[in-house]
Order: sequence, then C-alpha cells, then structure tokens
Amino acid sequence: MSANRALLVLLPLALLAACDKQPAPQQDLDTLDKELTADAGGNRRDPALTAALHDQIMVDPALTQSANTNVVRPPSRPDPLSAPPEPVVPHADGVQAADLKAVPPARGDCPACRKAAGALTLGELAARQTDAGACAARVTYAAAWANRLPADVPLYPDARVREAAGNEACGLRVVSFASAAPVGRILDWYNARVTRAGYSAEHQAAGAQHVLGGTRGDAAYVVYVTPAAGGGSDVDLLVR
Repeated sequence: MSANRALLVLLPLALLAACDKQPAPQQDLDTLDKELTADAGGNRRDPALTAALHDQIMVDPALTQSANTNVVRPPSRPDPLSAPPEPVVPHADGVQAADLKAVPPARGDCPACRKAAGALTLGELAARQTDAGACAARVTYAAAWANRLPADVPLYPDARVREAAGNEACGLRVVSFASAAPVGRILDWYNARVTRAGYSAEHQAAGAQHVLGGTRGDAAYVVYVTPAAGGGSDVDLLVR
C-alpha cells in the first residue's frame, strides 16, 4: 500500500476520534455534575448534601395562603402578624356627678358643623369662625399650646392631645384631643364649666357630630365632639 493510500485510510479514523473527544473543560463539568447528582461518588461521603438534593421539598399547608403570589389582588385573609387597632377602654377620669350639667337640647340646624366640614388643619378650622380669620392665619403649632388654655375652658381630664396651635397676639388656642369618655359626658362636662364661668351655651348637632359654643363678652369658645371609631370621642376645642 502506498504512503498516500495509507494516509487516506488513517485520516477519517483520526477525524472520527477527534469529533468524539470532548474538550477538557466540558469533561470537567460533566464529571462535576455526576459527582453532585449521582448516588455514587462524592455524595455518599456527604449525607447532608445528598439529603438536600434528593429529599422531597416540604410544604406547610397552613402557610400557603400567606404567599400571596397574586400581588395584584389583596390576600384572601388578613395578615396573621398584623395587629388590630387598640380599642379605647373606658376608665375612671375623675369626673364626678357634680362636675356635669346636662347640655341643652340640640337645635335643628348646625351652621357650626358646616363651617368645620372639610377643614384639614387646626388653623383652617379656626379661620372658619366668623371673627377669627386674620388671627388664625398666623397660628403656630406646638403641644405647649394645650397647656395654655384658660382655666374656665380647660382640657377634659383624660384628654390625650394630638395637636395644638395658637396665636398669643389675639389669645387664640386650638387643641385637638381624644378621650375615652362618650360624647354626652364630654358635652355635659364642658356645659357645666362654661356656664358656671358666665359663658352662654348653645348646642348644635348634625348626624354624629355635636357642637357646643358660646361667648362671654369678647371671649368665645367652640367645642366639636364626635364619636371615635374605636370608642370614646374625638374633640376639637377652640378658645379665644
């Protein structure tokens, strides 16, 4: 056989062997895969890795609803870790029967309620009073204003102050607070305080909102009282 013919016979065999042989890096990857996934090999020497790769995934049925995979829609039930609002628990506020005076019946109309509707700030609420507009435009906000109310129209005994504003130049005080007392008790308490101090007292109401207001010379007060959602009352007190 000539040299040329021998070369022609051996060349296809060499090409076939070269095609069948994978590059060294690919062989290394295949070997690593076998060691990680096959029962035989390195996994037998590492029980923890074998269990992690082959054991069945465990699912807690009680928690599957908490996944909330449909993020566009709210979950089908409340978040088990969320806490509901803390209810207002009535407690002794130190108010005695002698401290109360039944408020007069509410008149059929409530202009003061319409004035207060939609007010977003204490300053805006005060500005809607017919004679407090210019004074209310220059109020400043600080919790200390709640401690500077006149003695005749103070905070209710268990008041929890939320916000306070005032203007020293014109003697304006505006305080927003919450109380565990019901609406009627707060109205009767303020009615007793203001009438004994010589103020007039007019009771207005619209729906759940009640307003008690009056004057004494140049001084005036307005008390807005509304039932709170969790119990008790929400109160806005204006004094000038």
